[in-house]
Amino acid sequence: MTDRLIARRDPAAPTASWWRHAVIYQIYPRSFADSDGDGIGDLPGIRSRLPYLRDLGVDAVWLSPFYASPQADAGYDVADYRAVDPVFGTLDDARGLIADAHDLGLRVIVDLVPNHCSEEHEWFRRAVAEGPGSPFRDRFHFRPGRGEDGSLPPNDWPSIFGGPAWTRTTNPDGTPGEWYLHLFAPEQPDFNWDHPAVADEFRTILRFWLDLGVDGFRIDVAHGLVKEPGLPDLGAETEWHLLDVGVSPCFDRDGVHEIYRDWRRILDEYPGERVAVAEAWAPTLERVAAYVRPDELHQAFNFTYLGTAWNAAAQRETIDASLAAMRAVGAPATWTLSNHDVVRHTNRLMQAGEGDVAGRRPARVDQVAGLRRARAASLLLLALPGSAYLYQGEELGLPEVVDLPPEVRQDPAFHRDTGQDGYRDGCRVPIPWQGDRAPYGFGPAGGPSWLPQPDDWAQLSVAAQEQVPGSTLSLYRAALAIRRSHPDLGAADNLRWADAGDDLLVFDRGRFRCTVNLGPEPVRIDRPGEMLIASGPVDADPDSVLLPGDTTVWWSR
Repeated sequence: MTDRLIARRDPAAPTASWWRHAVIYQIYPRSFADSDGDGIGDLPGIRSRLPYLRDLGVDAVWLSPFYASPQADAGYDVADYRAVDPVFGTLDDARGLIADAHDLGLRVIVDLVPNHCSEEHEWFRRAVAEGPGSPFRDRFHFRPGRGEDGSLPPNDWPSIFGGPAWTRTTNPDGTPGEWYLHLFAPEQPDFNWDHPAVADEFRTILRFWLDLGVDGFRIDVAHGLVKEPGLPDLGAETEWHLLDVGVSPCFDRDGVHEIYRDWRRILDEYPGERVAVAEAWAPTLERVAAYVRPDELHQAFNFTYLGTAWNAAAQRETIDASLAAMRAVGAPATWTLSNHDVVRHTNRLMQAGEGDVAGRRPARVDQVAGLRRARAASLLLLALPGSAYLYQGEELGLPEVVDLPPEVRQDPAFHRDTGQDGYRDGCRVPIPWQGDRAPYGFGPAGGPSWLPQPDDWAQLSVAAQEQVPGSTLSLYRAALAIRRSHPDLGAADNLRWADAGDDLLVFDRGRFRCTVNLGPEPVRIDRPGEMLIASGPVDADPDSVLLPGDTTVWWSR
């Protein structure tokens, strides 16, 4: 099957290092397209919308988890890594989706969740049912409690989702038992990667999906697999957040790198340059770059850039640091502004200066101003050397939904006493396709959606924006077409800064120039060449351009 799928692509098209400059579109399956009217997106729904993604101009799609799961954390609690959850479809649906995507020239990257599984995973169920001494307990982190009666957690580690990172079990005879580690929800026990069975299992999981034809993996919590030996206390009261964990004995331990060297050898066995991208949070860009050394993974998400404030000095500093860190290991930089774990950048960039990379507890913002800044930021991102990641709906300019009622929110962090306010639900609301009322073509007419869509999203739908010149959808389509066709916007690390004012960023990539006004006031500049595209209206004459605030322009020199 693998050879057949690879052969469907244009045999004359070069495949070497496609990932170095690819634009990859993240699909959150439950919120993309619903084929059967149950209110939850699914694989057949995604499959039906693949032509839209081809026309958008992306190179690949990344699918968040669709594996068999109790859905305690939207599928990031995996019960069976080789099965599709019935809510999303079947394994045949996955095969068909991969085949259709390849026919359309799109590659497919799937999520892999190796740090933890579901409490319904067969190994964990046996570990709990068989009690202390079960060999399956060694595949997780089971420990006796502290204190005279063992009623205190084994150490002081907190959960990312709030509360302690330990939950106590009940022995088969009904007495209080050992504790198990879960850096996320209690329904997500952490694997013990020191156990050889865990490594063996994930080798077979990788091969299963590679044999099915996937082009790569996005590795969830790639920095979290290996823990400090002995699981030592942190020694201080600490509050962790999903996107800001700092230096700790739980994350970014050096032992993870041998795991990824092993995985790289497997990926390299397959044709078509199969890849892996790390969701790796580390204290510095240099530590992140360690994940993408030549014998390890191919890409790592650049969360430093995602959290950079919207001002010229900060943006330039982060761009320079990112390119330098990746250049040192021969890897491409990656750039992203939104994903399923952070507030959409239409809102988040308007909250600059609050010191929160995720935009937790998002505020309602001026949607016109927020969209103007988001469009400028997106055009800046797409002009940078390296690979770009887009999150579904950003090409429509979707804002964060900040007023979801408590009874519909499903982020597990929202339901824990010391959690993070469930900030992830607002970016996961299903996207609008067509029509003047919910569910806006997300599913069959009149059907529900698992999170309610705002009443004013009709004008943001795909169908509505296709009728409006200058819409955000048309901006993305045009920018991606230019990026694909311009000879100087490939994989080359060829960014050169030009002199500019305090609020301006100006850089060249060969005969391509990008100019960004990150300030609030318009700035008049000399016209450097032919205008290719602008994120908003500009006042231009043959010699000069009045560049409004929060506006990006691309030029051909």
